[in-house]
Amino acid sequence: MSHAFYVYGSYGLAAVICIGLTLWVYLDGRARQAELKLLEAQGIRRRSESTGAQGSAA
Repeated sequence: MSHAFYVYGSYGLAAVICIGLTLWVYLDGRARQAELKLLEAQGIRRRSESTGAQGSAA
């Protein structure tokens, strides 16, 4: 029996994991953007938008 089955299987598993993680990050980013839009529609703003000085350390 050749090792090709294990090699192709591991590459396939790695590809599935990478695609799954990419999809998860994409969908989570869309969900966070939707939450930000909802909060901004309610009048809640980001603190970074209200500061006039850039580069000030806290």
